[in-house]
Amino acid sequence: MLREIKKKTAVYSVLAVLLASTLGAICLNFGIRPLVLPVSAGALSTFSSYEELENYLMTKQEAPYYYLEMSDLPRMPLPSDVTQSSDYLELLGLGGADVNTIVPKSGPEYSATNIQVAGVDEADLVKTDGEYMYVVSGNNLTILKAYPAENATILCQTSLNGTLRGIFINGDKLAVFGESYYYQPVEAYYVANTTIRTEEATTLSPLKVRVFPYQSYATGSETFIKVYNMSDRANPFLTRDIVVNGTYFSSRMIGDHAYVVTSQPTLWRDSRVILPTIISLNETKTIQPNEIYYSNISDNSYAFTTIVSINLKLDEPEPLHKTFLLGSASCMYVSLSNIYITMPKQQSFETSWAEETLIHRVRMQDGEIECEASGGVPGRVLNQFSMDEYGEYFRIATTKGWVWSTETPSQNNLYVLNMSLSIVGKLENLAPTEEIYSARFMGDRCYLVTYRQVDPFFAIDLQNPYDPKVLGKLKIPGYSSYLHPYDENHIIGIGKDEGKVKISLFNVSNVSAPNEARKYTIDKWSDSLALGDHKAFLFDKSKNLLVMPITVYQDYAWQGAYVFNLSIEEEIVLRGQITHMENIADKAGLYYYSPNYVKRTLYIGNVLYTISESKIKMNSLETLQEINEVRLS
Repeated sequence: MLREIKKKTAVYSVLAVLLASTLGAICLNFGIRPLVLPVSAGALSTFSSYEELENYLMTKQEAPYYYLEMSDLPRMPLPSDVTQSSDYLELLGLGGADVNTIVPKSGPEYSATNIQVAGVDEADLVKTDGEYMYVVSGNNLTILKAYPAENATILCQTSLNGTLRGIFINGDKLAVFGESYYYQPVEAYYVANTTIRTEEATTLSPLKVRVFPYQSYATGSETFIKVYNMSDRANPFLTRDIVVNGTYFSSRMIGDHAYVVTSQPTLWRDSRVILPTIISLNETKTIQPNEIYYSNISDNSYAFTTIVSINLKLDEPEPLHKTFLLGSASCMYVSLSNIYITMPKQQSFETSWAEETLIHRVRMQDGEIECEASGGVPGRVLNQFSMDEYGEYFRIATTKGWVWSTETPSQNNLYVLNMSLSIVGKLENLAPTEEIYSARFMGDRCYLVTYRQVDPFFAIDLQNPYDPKVLGKLKIPGYSSYLHPYDENHIIGIGKDEGKVKISLFNVSNVSAPNEARKYTIDKWSDSLALGDHKAFLFDKSKNLLVMPITVYQDYAWQGAYVFNLSIEEEIVLRGQITHMENIADKAGLYYYSPNYVKRTLYIGNVLYTISESKIKMNSLETLQEINEVRLS
């Protein structure tokens, strides 16, 4: 991680600085955050002309904001292993073993990516089909013959120009997503309202001021989507190559169709807004204003959000797409029929501002994309697990206010919306002065964990969508930052207690009095990638198996996979640990990053595979004895 931080620091753009300055100015100038009613985003329209699009941006964007004028000077590519700074980027299944374990007609059973919704695959760094393994490490895409483990070997390795974000596999097709970055000379302007007084009236008018008198630089990015034919795993060949303006935001695969979402901030050149483009089949298509959807809501910043749909089985058709001019996308939830994209809305007043979340529902079917509804709720969303679709309703949990604020202390809310994204039911003011740390919807229930000093675990009844109710709650030390279904009466929680990673098994069979039936706490200060990335979490109920990467901080940072037995009948037991660290010198000082840090785990048959950027280890699931090792770099 330390090396990654240094790389990110090297490419911190003026956009990151400006964004931080904007947020700082807002917080400094506006102190009080009032409670407000939710904004209704209303129906989306398309622009009739380029002039209408420009006028919309000039009149709807709320001051203060920054205006970036791109230069005509050439771009300067950045190294393929560089990522943009986090400042710039800030931008019906129950889960469990049934969703993430695959039993093929022939061959061994194997684990799949830990996903949120059954039938909605999520791109990841590693995929397997039970015989082969497909791995992203650095800017390399590697295909291995993974099973049987004793004969595991690399079949091919392809280096790509860019930072790879994830892959899908669909039969003999593989789709890989990534980003390429570049420096672009810019002129940066700060736009703020200034008071103009005349004899007739006093008015506010936007004033544009050059931020730096000299040439500045910003980082830009393009998202690429490459599809390979893998009928010969040792010799895959490229069948589709698509490039979309903007950063890669997220993606899903349903059936044969992959849906990819990108986000491009509004930039200008020669005082003209730069329209997004899509390159496919060696042809560049500029998205025209009459193809861009927007809502009639003012915001502090705007971005072009583009959804691209690709049929992975077919090589010829151009990708389908829809582009929206909205605020910056923050979270995405996808059901079998709908994509829900949320955008934070900062509603400004003369002396204050308030948080809301705008929601847009995009229906997709067989690759077709259509925006059908928009709405909004108070507060901010934590992540994709704070959202869910069940029947004809969309549920969302938010936090409003701030934990340590005496003027607007935090409170937590749950809203139920219909398919028009109008609120039909709500449960507000949960756990005042705390904030949501994790959420999980399971059928007609929702489980929430809030935190400030202790961990209140809430069980909420959503059987009547018009009248959500708290059924029971439990207060225990620490918190859970990820909740995973065990069965209909038990929930796994992973989080921390006093700086140490903790695993809990909550029993909700008596929902009015939930209890912590089992727990395990690592005995040293520790952390886990799985606390913030659910794809690093491996669980199989039928095998009583739970595996996740753990970093333990002692004289040096030890990192590897912890393998647990977890069941409702017995205590949680640590069976063993598997590390890719090679010696004490390798471990020394690596508190944040090492290519030998285990990022993913999976199993095929009776073999547990642990994957880092540098290698793949294979160990017996029964004894954890090492079977084989394949080096990736």
